[in-house]
Amino acid sequence: MLTTVINTFWIAFQILIGYNLALPIVVFVLHSILPKKKYNPTSSDNNEADYAILVTAYEQTHTLPPVIDSLLKLQYSNFLIYIIADKCDVSNLKFADERVIILRPPETLASNTRSHFYAIKNFKRPHDRLTIIDSDNLVEPDYLNELNVCFNQGFIAVQGERKAKNLDTTYSCIDAARDIYYHFYDGKIQFEVGSSATLAGSGMAFTVKLYRECLEHLDVTGAGFDKVLQKEIITRNHRIAFTNKAIVYDEKTSQSDQLVKQRARWINTWFKYFIFGFQIIALGIRRFNWNQFLFGFILLRPPLFIFLILSVFLMGINLFISPFVALLWLIGFVLFVVGFFLALLLSPTDKRIYQALNGIPKFIFFQVLSLLKARNANKHSVATQHFHDKKIEEI
Repeated sequence: MLTTVINTFWIAFQILIGYNLALPIVVFVLHSILPKKKYNPTSSDNNEADYAILVTAYEQTHTLPPVIDSLLKLQYSNFLIYIIADKCDVSNLKFADERVIILRPPETLASNTRSHFYAIKNFKRPHDRLTIIDSDNLVEPDYLNELNVCFNQGFIAVQGERKAKNLDTTYSCIDAARDIYYHFYDGKIQFEVGSSATLAGSGMAFTVKLYRECLEHLDVTGAGFDKVLQKEIITRNHRIAFTNKAIVYDEKTSQSDQLVKQRARWINTWFKYFIFGFQIIALGIRRFNWNQFLFGFILLRPPLFIFLILSVFLMGINLFISPFVALLWLIGFVLFVVGFFLALLLSPTDKRIYQALNGIPKFIFFQVLSLLKARNANKHSVATQHFHDKKIEEI
């Protein structure tokens, strides 16, 4: 009896890890053979929806001027920009444009959602939609117009595409490659096969009503508010649209200590919220809901480096106890590599990213260091420190 239980657990654990190697390419094949659904506009209203652009800053403000300058160049007229300067010295923040509102909370919030709702409570007018921009982002001039394409098709949650703002080090190039991989499979492909895009923390937009409905009753602290938000959206039977035309440029990690601290928070977030995957899969089965079913499997996936390391470990064990299963693991690795390069080849990928791929082993090493610090990650910092104007440490 005990042997049966151990064998069952062993098989289940391998399946739970191994499917992550093959799922992207399987969904890609499914995407290739299924007819593409066309989303026609459901609204003929040509009036510009009223946007609140939320820019959260924690402790640092030196990155804000170029962000605001980028937002003020939007080819759109109906928006206000709210800077939520949490625990910041705002004495040097001066913007002549009346569309820029600086909010300085009287007490430290140390939370994205607290900052967002502080802004919502201080809206100058009742906005229709809100979009979230990080304090290091830049946007394309047609960003809001491209978001509107999805909103006009009936969606109430949209994720745009985040592209690398800097490719100055091996770290930043590999970080950009990771983003391309996730946007391709978790964004474009997921959405086009009838599920939802995962949220990326910025470059995303919602109706104000939906955002309040999903998060106003919760107090989400630490990293990962986007994980909670996407779970709340999906369980309400909504889909998150994806558009690669609403482009936000995001600053990639460029220093090893920056990488370790950021990834430690992200790993902490996955361990904290991966249970959502089981809940949403079960919900999808009960409701016969494809969107929820497939999305749940995506939420179960560990960070790339974790399931790759575990996969190598499991393949090594099977070399001694089951060579056939070890062969299956090898096939899984081949499928993963093919899927990874497909994402790069079918996306606009800078040649510097390809040249940096030989640095992946060292990149993974620093993520292992992040794993060791993940338990207390949110105690050390609540925001990524930016060093774009300082000397860069290269691999």
